[in-house]
Amino acid sequence: MIVFKYIFWFLYRIWFYILVAIPIIVLFPILVVSILKESWYPFFFGIARLWARFILIGMGFNVKIEREQTPEPDKSYMFVANHTSMADIMLMLVTVKNPFVFVGKKELAKIPLFGFFYKRTSILVDRSSSKSRQAVFLRAQRRLRQGMSICIFPEGGVPEESIVLDQFKDGAFRMAINHLIPIVPITFADNKKRFSYTFFSGSPGKMRVKVHHFIDTENLKIEDTKRVNAETHTLLLKQLNTFQS
Repeated sequence: MIVFKYIFWFLYRIWFYILVAIPIIVLFPILVVSILKESWYPFFFGIARLWARFILIGMGFNVKIEREQTPEPDKSYMFVANHTSMADIMLMLVTVKNPFVFVGKKELAKIPLFGFFYKRTSILVDRSSSKSRQAVFLRAQRRLRQGMSICIFPEGGVPEESIVLDQFKDGAFRMAINHLIPIVPITFADNKKRFSYTFFSGSPGKMRVKVHHFIDTENLKIEDTKRVNAETHTLLLKQLNTFQS
């Protein structure tokens, strides 16, 4: 019985990579054209949302989204969520309709096919370089001026599987306050159970998402960064505990 579980997990993991690759290969010429100009990014984003939905459905994930508030069209936001799975990117794309740009670690750019588009459409950061972290703010500022939103997983990486929610970095909250854009806290409940970074793991099933009330930054100052950070962390941790109870 245990042997069959490992065979299933192995095939399930391979199936995920196949699902990731197929739309990229089929739509490669269109995708390349869509990233030639930054102003065409919303078109690329629309294709990316279809790509994400294709993967989640193909993996047997049943997405259930609860929204306390819905982003307005043509308005910029800072989307933040807990980071537990390789499927977080896809789930974020399916959850949010407003075109946004990911801020993520540069290592993902090394993934074949996916990395080609990731490094050309996302804001990459080398967390070991202070110069790289500073450059992120400049690139994000340009994207915000173009009417885009930003998405950051504030844990700064995927925590150990025993950690429910790691401490948040300040960058996302500082950026939101600097640019006076609302913070949208989002909780992913089941991603770690459905498809964690442990190779021999995962299963089809429900993926619950909670989009919380937005945090207004209009009257906030940089000095409020750590307080907003802590409040957002407490909100997501409480929701995760509620999901697990």
